[in-house]
Amino acid sequence: MNCSGQNQNSLDTAGAGASCPAADASPTASHNEAVIEAVLFTMGDSVPLSKIAAVLGLSCEEARAVLERMMRRYGQEDHGVQIIELDGAYQMCTKKQMYEYLIQVASQPKKQMLSDVLLETLSIIAYKQPITKQEIEKIRGVSSSHAVNKLVEYELVCELGRLDAPGRPLLFGTTEAFLRSFGLNSLDDLPQMEPERVEEFRQEAEEELEVRLNI
Repeated sequence: MNCSGQNQNSLDTAGAGASCPAADASPTASHNEAVIEAVLFTMGDSVPLSKIAAVLGLSCEEARAVLERMMRRYGQEDHGVQIIELDGAYQMCTKKQMYEYLIQVASQPKKQMLSDVLLETLSIIAYKQPITKQEIEKIRGVSSSHAVNKLVEYELVCELGRLDAPGRPLLFGTTEAFLRSFGLNSLDDLPQMEPERVEEFRQEAEEELEVRLNI
């Protein structure tokens, strides 16, 4: 099922259902929401819209209308979980304001702290992906193997394949965990980096390399 296009009949059907309170309260609408709730809760990870639509036997636009209705309902204060969209897929997760209560019941809460080096490396990957480790090191001016490996371990970065070039180096990019951690729906939501800031990063990397060489 292709979710990229829009079917006018589907849009008309979804629009009609959204404007009629009785349609939202119908057994079919309630059943569809129950199915989506079960799927998202059980899967844990995000589920593409096309798969949700296929399970319900709906068009992508009709399924999206159901999801958006559920997102509004879960967004109310009397719910501790929410449904979020991640680059065309949907996931059920805990609201941020509930974290402090979860920590109280977690025996050993795991909190990942990103150093300046990791943040700098992650920024380069986010804006330049897919990118090789060699390209990252060229931008930073220093070895970045440890930083990249740590980001992979934290599941913020993953391998995307290999570059069709001599040696076939690995390509790296960000993950859905990266989007969730930084509150982004997609990579299009990344803030635009000013050219002056890029030059500043380059100069800092060169200065760091010079210091290392003089030690």
